[in-house]
Amino acid sequence: MLSFFKNIISEIYRERRLSKIAAILSIFGVCLLIFDLGFTHIESERNFLKNLYYGIISLGFLIVLVRSFLPRPQTPKKVRLFDWLLAVSFGILLLLRIDFIVANLGFLKFFNQMGWVYLGLFLFFIREISSFKVNFKRDYLNPAQLFVASFLLIIFLGTFFLLLPKATHAGIGLIDALFTATSAVCVTGLIVVDTGSYFTTFGQSVIMVLIQLGGLGIMTFASYFSYFFRGNSSYANQLMLKDISNSEKIGEVFVVLKKILLLTFSIEAVGALFIYFNLDSAIINSVPDRIFFSIFHSISGFCNAGFSTLENSLYEPGFRFNYPLHLIIAALFILGGIGFPILLNLYKYVRYYTLRKLQKIKDPHRATYMPWVLNLNSRIVLTTTLILLLTGTVFFYIFEYNNTLSGHSEFGKIVTAFFGAATPRTAGFNSVDTSALHFSTLMLVFLLMWIGASPASTGGGIKTSTFALATLNFLSLAKGKDRIEVYKREVSNISIRRAFGIISLSLIVIGLAIFLIAFLEQDKNIIAITFEAFSAYSTVGLSMGITAGLSSTSKLIIIATMFIGRVSMLTLLIAILRNIKHLNYRYPSEEILIN
Repeated sequence: MLSFFKNIISEIYRERRLSKIAAILSIFGVCLLIFDLGFTHIESERNFLKNLYYGIISLGFLIVLVRSFLPRPQTPKKVRLFDWLLAVSFGILLLLRIDFIVANLGFLKFFNQMGWVYLGLFLFFIREISSFKVNFKRDYLNPAQLFVASFLLIIFLGTFFLLLPKATHAGIGLIDALFTATSAVCVTGLIVVDTGSYFTTFGQSVIMVLIQLGGLGIMTFASYFSYFFRGNSSYANQLMLKDISNSEKIGEVFVVLKKILLLTFSIEAVGALFIYFNLDSAIINSVPDRIFFSIFHSISGFCNAGFSTLENSLYEPGFRFNYPLHLIIAALFILGGIGFPILLNLYKYVRYYTLRKLQKIKDPHRATYMPWVLNLNSRIVLTTTLILLLTGTVFFYIFEYNNTLSGHSEFGKIVTAFFGAATPRTAGFNSVDTSALHFSTLMLVFLLMWIGASPASTGGGIKTSTFALATLNFLSLAKGKDRIEVYKREVSNISIRRAFGIISLSLIVIGLAIFLIAFLEQDKNIIAITFEAFSAYSTVGLSMGITAGLSSTSKLIIIATMFIGRVSMLTLLIAILRNIKHLNYRYPSEEILIN
C-alpha cells in the first residue's frame, strides 16, 4: 500500500502537476500578503487572513516534504537543502499554532511573530516561481529591449504598491506615486514628498526594495534565482544574460551574477553595521528604528539612490556634524559607483598581489607573474574616479570655505568638502544646503553630475570612462595622433564612437528637458531648472528645492528624464531600432570638414 501511494505521488510530481499547484499556492499567498499589508483591516479580517496564511503553510509544508522525499535525479543538492530548510521553517510555524507546545518550549516564542509567516510565504513564492522555465528569444527580444522592459515593469509595480492605502499616512496621487517609484527604481533620489514623514514603514520598505531592484536590475535577481533552483539554463538565455551582466565569457554568466549578488549584500551588510554603531541613540531611540534606518541608508547609499528617511538628508540637525556617518555613506556610494566589473577585477588583483607576495616570502624563485591582472577598463575608471574626487574636493573646499563650510571645524570642512565632491556623481545625499552654494560651486556640481559614476555600476551620468575617452581623444588630436593610446594599449574605434554617441545624446536629452520645463515653469529660476534636469538625467537626486512645486506635466518630463538617464538613450535607441547584422560591404570613405 505504501509503495502504491509512493508511485502515485511520484507520478504526480513527474508530470509537474505538484509544481504547478505549488506555484499557484505561492502566488495566492503573495496576493494575500499584498492585501494584508496594503490595506487596513478589522480584527475579524485579520484572524481570517491569519487562518488562510496557515492553511497555505500547511499545504506548502506537505508539498515541500513530498519534494524532499521524492527528489528528481537532476535536482541539485543546494536546492534539496533549501527545500529541507523551508520544510523545517514551515514545521516550526505550524507548531506555534499548538498552545501546549508553545507553553512547554519557550524558545519557540521567538518565532511567534507574523513577520516570520510573511518571510516564509515570500521564500516559498521565490522557490516556486524561480523553478519555471523562461526562454528569451533574441529574434523577438534583444538585450536592450529586455533591459528597458524590466525597468518599466518594476516602476509600474512600485507605483501600484505605493498607491496602496497603508503605504502612506494620508494617501498619494498617481503622478507623485509614479514619480517616487521611478526615482527609486532609477536610483535617483528626487522626491516630491518627504520619504520619512509621508510614507509608512510599509511604504518605506517598498521604496527600499525598489532601490535594491533598480540598483542591481531585476534581471540579475530573476536570472540567478532561476538558475539556482532549476540548475540549468538555455544557451539563448546565457547569450542574453552575457550582454546584460557584462560577462566576458558565456560560461561565466551565472558565476558573475552570483559574485555581484554576494558582493552587493556583503558590502550593504557591513555598511548597515557601521551606520548602526555611528547613530546617536538619543536621536533615534528605538532599536528597531535604528536597524531599519541603517539598512535603508546602506542600500540607498550603495545603490547611489540618495533616498533618506531624514527630511533634509544628512543636513538634518543631529546628523549634520556626524562625520563618521558621512564617511561611511560616502564609502558606500563610491564603491557602488565604481562598477561591478571594476570591483571584481580589483578583488582579483588584490588576491593575486597578496598570493604573489606570500609566494615570494616562501620561495622567491617560484613566484608567478601574471601581466595585466588589472585591466585597461579598471585602470581608466580608477584613475578618472580618483582625479575627480581629489580635484572636486579641493575646489569645493576653496569655493565654500567661507560659505556652507563656515560652521564646521577644519576636519569637518575637509570631510564635508569630500562628501560634497563625491555625492554629485549620482549619490544624491547632501550634507550642506544645496540652494546656498556659490555659483562657481554649482558649475562644479553640474560637471560632476554630468560625468556621473562608472559603467556597469548602480550610478548614472555619461560615465567616467566616457569622459576619460573624450579627454584622451582631444589630447591625441592635439599631439597629431590618429588613434588613442593609453597604458601601452590602443582604444578600439567602437569604444570611441559609443563615447561620443553617449555624450551627444545626453546633451540632447538634458537640453530638451530644460527647454520644456522652462517653457512650462516660467516662474522658476533657470539655474534651478537646469540643476533639476542634470540631476534627473544623471540619476543624482540633488535639488535646489523646486521638485515638489513642479506641475504634473513637468513632473512627467522629469520622470522621463530619470528613466532615460538610468537606461541610457543609446540603449533606448538600440531597443527601438534593434541591432542590425554586420555589414559585409564598405563604401568609399571621405573626410568631413570640422573646423
